[in-house]
Amino acid sequence: MAKGTVTIQTDRCKGCGLCIQACPQHVLAFTEEFNARGYRPVQLDERAHACTGCGVCAVVCPDVVFTVYRQPVRRAA
Repeated sequence: MAKGTVTIQTDRCKGCGLCIQACPQHVLAFTEEFNARGYRPVQLDERAHACTGCGVCAVVCPDVVFTVYRQPVRRAA
């Protein structure tokens, strides 16, 4: 299975939740804190290390707050 991660520019997130609904791995959730704009931004729940770096969150985000990183998959020779 592919492994990846995302970084989120929480100061730009308006908390619309589109990424949370779209994430196939269900690893995004709202934070409890508010950002400088008064919204509850999303955060990556890294406890399960389940992010695959698929990039769906970045595609649906209207505020372009995601940077996606994906580790290369090593294939058996």
